[in-house]
Amino acid sequence: MNDNQILDLFRKSGALLSGHFELSSGLHSDQYFQCALVLQYPNYCDLLAKELREKLSDLPKPNLVIGPALGGVTLAYELARALGVPGIFAERKEEKMLLRRGFKVDKGSKVIVVEDVVTTGGSVKEVVDLVQREGANVIAVGSIVNRSEKPVDFGVPYRFLMKMTATTYEPSNCPLCRDGVSFSKPGSKVATR
Repeated sequence: MNDNQILDLFRKSGALLSGHFELSSGLHSDQYFQCALVLQYPNYCDLLAKELREKLSDLPKPNLVIGPALGGVTLAYELARALGVPGIFAERKEEKMLLRRGFKVDKGSKVIVVEDVVTTGGSVKEVVDLVQREGANVIAVGSIVNRSEKPVDFGVPYRFLMKMTATTYEPSNCPLCRDGVSFSKPGSKVATR
């Protein structure tokens, strides 16, 4: 799939939003990729997961796929299914990513960390750190959309399906805020300033 085909899935599902948004990172933007609206359709999710599997095909087969809640949950499951391995997620509790619900990461296992959209990579880096603290090896990071303005270094290969840079602003320098445009926080992480 090329970028236009992926964007078409976003448009068909109403997942490419315009307005004034506070992102999970705390930054503001005039665009938001609500991947949950794409991933709610099993056929789209399956298609995107298989595309991501192909982007990761030159790497060793993982033992596990993990994503941060909430954005990485569905993608982790579908990529894991496409790879024939378990898929789990990490959750934020008291500002820290944790394994809960009986999930575990075996020491020495090969793990792929996935997220729906990467802007700063903060949540992904937290999951990478969590996996490494468990004694496992993160072999790659994957996402549907890479919307980072600057390259994000996870310390492992990073593969994504589409690069789309949307303008982001520090809240103190946001022209939409200056113009009095109210914002929404569609992300799953409580943003701090």
